[in-house]
Amino acid sequence: MLMESGKAALMVVDVQEKLLPAIHESERLGARIQWLISACHTLKTPILFTEQYPRGLGHTLPALTALVDQPEIVDKMHFSVVAANCRPAHWQQYPQVVVCGMETHVCVLQTVLELLKEGKEVFVVADAVGSRTEANHRLGLDRMRDAGAQIVSREMVIFELMHQAGTEAFKTISKQFLRGEQP
Repeated sequence: MLMESGKAALMVVDVQEKLLPAIHESERLGARIQWLISACHTLKTPILFTEQYPRGLGHTLPALTALVDQPEIVDKMHFSVVAANCRPAHWQQYPQVVVCGMETHVCVLQTVLELLKEGKEVFVVADAVGSRTEANHRLGLDRMRDAGAQIVSREMVIFELMHQAGTEAFKTISKQFLRGEQP
């Protein structure tokens, strides 16, 4: 199963101002998520930002939402985006959901399990999800894999969405995201 442009959308789960500093290797994770959002936006992949209890945890990092023209942001109290029933209606049209964000073993995990239950093809970007501890991060990834989610990397996402070399999209992505050191 490959990710396909036009079928896939990116869900950025709870990368919020007051939560990110508590996450293991938070600066590195923030930079990786920023890279993924930028690349997906360049490839015209739809992007949805979610916020868990924004009154207490703050809003999505402004540096992330600034990367997207007219960002779609939803707030929730449930840990799972699906249980919160906060996705815009047009999000049901995407059979594939690429997921990044925080925390791997809580909101990301519960969202992924419920997306799978809905019959979605789910791709969890291992190098763009994080938890407060490395152990919880690893356990969350293992459980999602065992449940049927595909565990992928940021590069796997963009190469599958591009599908081929030699296009304008490939040239742009190659210049902007693949040359030099990555976060």
